Amino acid sequence: MKRKKLLLAVAILSVFITGGILYAADHIDSPSVTGQSTDITDLYAFRAQDPNNLVLVANTQGLLSPGSTGAAKFDENTLIQFNIDNNGDKVEDLVIQCKYDAASNSMVVYGPVAPSTTGLRSKIEGAATASVVVTPYGATTPTTSTSAAGIKLFAGPRDDPFFFDLDQYKKIIAGMATGFNNPGTDHFAGTNVLSVVVELPKSMLGGSGSLNVWLTTKKKI
Repeated sequence: MKRKKLLLAVAILSVFITGGILYAADHIDSPSVTGQSTDITDLYAFRAQDPNNLVLVANTQGLLSPGSTGAAKFDENTLIQFNIDNNGDKVEDLVIQCKYDAASNSMVVYGPVAPSTTGLRSKIEGAATASVVVTPYGATTPTTSTSAAGIKLFAGPRDDPFFFDLDQYKKIIAGMATGFNNPGTDHFAGTNVLSVVVELPKSMLGGSGSLNVWLTTKKKI
């Protein structure tokens, strides 16, 4: 595979992992990003059922209706990259890069590996460490894979897991309400995202304490 530089296309989301589940969300972007393969909706990071593993979830291309989800695809020219800072300097020490291969309809993962360049530009680093065939919309059983190194992988459409009462939020902002309802109304109910889920041993991420994790998507130039 040719190693080509990629240009950062959308905003960065960040979380600080100390335990439990943490997430960052970024629904409803500007017109130049909304509906594009680079549109990030959510980043989740949490301890796996196996306490020795960490799960990272990248959700993109949000607000997909059930009618449009079947035609939604990952983009070969978009790199989905988890960035890992394991020493607290807010610079990525390791990256986990996810790139779609249309020929095999698979998501291919590279890393975790130390990047040769940081910040706004990236290139595919090293050899592939895992891959999985993309699960089609409507499949009764998700397609997953586990690499020899213990990296578990899923890629495909999923119901948007983020809950937000947008209408009530607008009322609060407008001074028409003082708080959210319990229960609220999920504005994103019935919409879908394209999701990449990577589970891997914590030992592969280095460091002995907390990790900073953020997600970027970058387009080939």
